[in-house]
Amino acid sequence: MQPQFSESANRNRNITINIRAHQTQRDLIDHAAEALGKNRSDFMLETACREAEAVLLDRRLFVLEEDKFHQFMELLDTPPSSNENLRKVLTTKAPWE
Repeated sequence: MQPQFSESANRNRNITINIRAHQTQRDLIDHAAEALGKNRSDFMLETACREAEAVLLDRRLFVLEEDKFHQFMELLDTPPSSNENLRKVLTTKAPWE
């Protein structure tokens, strides 16, 4: 999943994030940013946002109130409705097979 930021959004940043790093860490980051043709800030922000999204998408435990849990389980237990497009996708042989 790519972060949802446009180039114009990058120009309108209004929050500062400060972090401390070792010289070797900064040099490594600068080297990687340069390899991608990015400046340090853009590289760090894009990388941090990508990792943040991965962490949030990888969450496996979530908590629901009892009534919401029962509603959720009911939805999971309900057989899917007929869906011709889904049936076609599931029965079509993959091109690499």
